[in-house]
Parts: sequence; C-alpha cells; structure tokens
Amino acid sequence: MNRQLASYIVLAIIVALLPAMGAYPIFIMKIMCYALFACAFNLLLAYTGLLSFGHAAFLGGAAYATGHSLVVWGFPTWLGLLFGTGVAAALGLIMGAVAIRRSGIYFAMITLAMAQMIFFYFLQAPFTHGEDGLQGIPRGSIFGIDLSNDLNLYYLVLAVFILGFIVCWRTVNSPFGQVLKALRENEARTISLGYDVSKFKLLVFVISATLAGLAGATKSLVFVSATLSDATWQMSGLVILMTLIGGLGTFLGPVLGALIVVVLENKVGEFGRAMAQWTGIDWFNVLGESVTMVIGLIFIICVMAFRRGIVGEILHRAGGRRKAVA
Repeated sequence: MNRQLASYIVLAIIVALLPAMGAYPIFIMKIMCYALFACAFNLLLAYTGLLSFGHAAFLGGAAYATGHSLVVWGFPTWLGLLFGTGVAAALGLIMGAVAIRRSGIYFAMITLAMAQMIFFYFLQAPFTHGEDGLQGIPRGSIFGIDLSNDLNLYYLVLAVFILGFIVCWRTVNSPFGQVLKALRENEARTISLGYDVSKFKLLVFVISATLAGLAGATKSLVFVSATLSDATWQMSGLVILMTLIGGLGTFLGPVLGALIVVVLENKVGEFGRAMAQWTGIDWFNVLGESVTMVIGLIFIICVMAFRRGIVGEILHRAGGRRKAVA
C-alpha cells in the first residue's frame, strides 16, 4: 500500500511539473477533467456492477449549472463549482432512485432514457442557448488567485482531480466499499447478511454522479463554455470506452483511458499528416476526419489483446510473475 501511495505521489508531482516542461495547460486540464469523469464512472461499474448509459447528464448538467450561476447570477467561482456539483448530485439522486429498482440491461436502459430526457431539456431550455451553448463563462478567482491565468487554473484543476481521486480511493478501500464488492459478486447473499442493497446502490450512484458533476463544473471553467456535446449519449459511450481501454476496476486505468482518448481526438490529425508525408500515402491526410473509427479500432485491439484493459493486464501479468518467483 505504501508503494502504491508513493507511486501516486510521484505521478502527481510529474503532472504538476508538466507546464514547466512545455506542456499546453488547457490540453492537460482537459485530460484531467475527463480522467475524473472516467474515475467516477469506474467507481459505479467496476465496484458495484451497475452499467450506466446516462453519466453524460451529470457532466453536462453540472457544466450548465455552473456556467449559468456564474454568468447570470454572478456567483463567486467557488460557489458556482459547488452549485454545479450539487445539481449533478441531485440529478443522480433522482435518476438513481428510479434506476436501481431494476438491474442489468434494464438499469442501463433506464439511465439512458432519463439522460436523453435531460439532453432534450437542455436542447430546448432558454438558459442553455441550445446548440450555440453557454459561452463566455467567467473564471473569476478563488482565495484571491486569478483564474483567468491558465497556469493558476491548471493547479486548481489538478487539486480538484486529486480530491476526486482520493474520494474514489477512500470509497473503495472502506467498509462501505467492501459491501459494494460483495453486492457486485452476489447480491442475494449480501441481502441475506442483512444489508439494504438499495440504499448502497443509491448512495454509490449519487457519489459517482457528484464526482462526474465536479468534472463537468471544472471543465466549464477550463473552456469557459458549456455545450450540448457534454450531455449527449455519445459522451456516455465515450466514458465507457475510456474505462474499458484503461482497465476496469483499477484506479489508474480510467486515467490512462482518458489520456488515450483525448490524445486521439486532438492529435490523430497531426499524426495522419505526418504519416502522409513520411509514406507518401494521401489516405493518411483524412485520418483526422475518422477519429471515431480510430478510437473504435483501438478499442477492438484492447479487447483482443488486453482483456482486462491496459493497466489491468499489466497488473495481472506483474502479479503472475511475483507468484512464479515465489
């Protein structure tokens, strides 16, 4: 456990130093926001066995709530972030209270249906500005620190991500987390032990929704906007891909999955142009227009070669070597 904690601290220090190494702060902040979103989803699916197809509702809902409170109501930044996160928690409570009455594919379809209802509300509601999105969200300041400076905002986003990561880690490594794992493995036996599984399901659903909302609220500050793309069913599918590619049931897996997906979305066009110049094949020039196809191909490769996800497979093989040596 100490070695694991030390590795997390080293990674946090490396991320903190990335801007000094020439990394573009906005790009890294985008990765951190999606990584927190994926960690929130991983908490629900990996440790409870509940597959939600509606997590984009919490990401988008928090982004719109934060943006509206800052632009229209003039909330201070910290209160806007809390308000957006609270809205996501409330949406999670409502959606979870309905969805946990069913399991399996029925649970997934209920979350998808309710998320689509929320999406169409955002599409038609005046305060979201429809397809134009909510633009010009002020970053403001926190504790006197000007967040209009990208570097200042970078360390706020890093602090938010670390906080969310700690919440996920503590939730899993607690008596509450052990009950969630038991519920995932054998719900009937968990009920026979006297646990009210509905309450546990609802609570972890709300925690996951809250963390997803925190990611959405933070993302609205990074891009000073909130758009419909954050609330679409495609975003719910994207977070599933992030989690599965990186490694379901691991802490760093969703982070790696988010890194891979965001890099592919933003850099695959540059890679295609470089390949076209190197090989002389013009087809690579249109690679940037086929991001979805590339992500799908990566997903297929990971499913075929890394059944547990990239991080999960690495941990599994490392554990097998230790046993062989022992």
